[in-house]
Amino acid sequence: MPDVFTPAALGPITLRNRVIKAATFEGRTPEALVTDELIAFHREMAAGGVGMTTVAYCAVAPGGRTDRHQLWMRPEAVPGLRRLTDAVHAEGAAVSAQLGHAGPVANAASNRAPALAPGRMFNPLGMRFTRSPDVAQLAEVVSAHADAARLAEQAGFDAVEIHFGHNYLASAFLSPRLNHRTDRYGGSVENRARLSREIARAVREAVGGRLAITAKLNMLDGVPGGLALEDSLQVAAWLEQDGALDALELTAGSSLLNPMLLFHGDAPRKSFAATLPIPTRWGFRAIGGKFLREYPYREAYLLDRARQFRRELAMPLILLGGITNLETMRTAMSEGFDFVAMGRALLREPDLLHRIKSDPATRSACTHCNECMPTIYSTTRCVLRLEPPARLGGDTQQGE
Repeated sequence: MPDVFTPAALGPITLRNRVIKAATFEGRTPEALVTDELIAFHREMAAGGVGMTTVAYCAVAPGGRTDRHQLWMRPEAVPGLRRLTDAVHAEGAAVSAQLGHAGPVANAASNRAPALAPGRMFNPLGMRFTRSPDVAQLAEVVSAHADAARLAEQAGFDAVEIHFGHNYLASAFLSPRLNHRTDRYGGSVENRARLSREIARAVREAVGGRLAITAKLNMLDGVPGGLALEDSLQVAAWLEQDGALDALELTAGSSLLNPMLLFHGDAPRKSFAATLPIPTRWGFRAIGGKFLREYPYREAYLLDRARQFRRELAMPLILLGGITNLETMRTAMSEGFDFVAMGRALLREPDLLHRIKSDPATRSACTHCNECMPTIYSTTRCVLRLEPPARLGGDTQQGE
């Protein structure tokens, strides 16, 4: 069993340990560019001891953001991103950029651009219908991922993570519930997986072996008619066969239909409702229980499903979901997982890893209340931290 705190290879790079800060949208890019607050956020994670921190969410196109405040990859973003990667490297950690297209999760009204989905559907986020891209437009999406990866390399990132989860665009294509196309991107699981495979291969061609490439893949959507585990296993096998990825991070749930399957723990319905404008707030109060379902928290709550991927695949796997203490990390290592990814526990205590290394009996102070989830609309944070993070400023810092 590998030691969590020893260096480990991830494709062409070596991480100082096997713990990755998972991508959790930071809410610190008000002008869709890097700010000092975003740099401070990731510097703090790096100083806290993670092997690699993940910048989320680096959209590959302006219409691929969940709203217009999110960072999107273009040349103007590179100087600020370079300052961020330099700051993380100075703390001894590696840094990854999460690349993706939000698809039907995008807020078309905020972005002032149509939200894309496999087919036409009403999107309550933007209160309008999505647009179904044709084959040529899908090719542009694939190229946009490759371009974004090149920009990430220019900005000094060590790795990129491609978002194939949570019913963002590529994940929406994987879902039989959302994908009713009759062309070569719909129907069979092979066709539904085509977009994800094309994106992964394009990103690999763009950066060669210079960057590590991971992907966040849904094991299941957790909704009737959504992506099932059996189909996801097949998709994972094809991604392994294609050889474009260095590791898979296994996730679950749908940002559109069932987000709590990813998080588990308390469902913060009242706090979410308070972030919404009227009359959307009234509608959410009526259906919030169906959208934010209750899944009792337990350590390593995605492990049972992830074991099936470990049995079927030879490629490195990253275990996500309920990783908060050394015992759970060692369980993941003993079952053949190569890395673990942590999110909320590090929002609560960015220095948790240092304390675990000093005292293996350390337990996380995260209560799994999930009140951090509604803060994505302002500045993502743990509401229980005694020292609140720096607030967003009005000016975007791009560096020299």
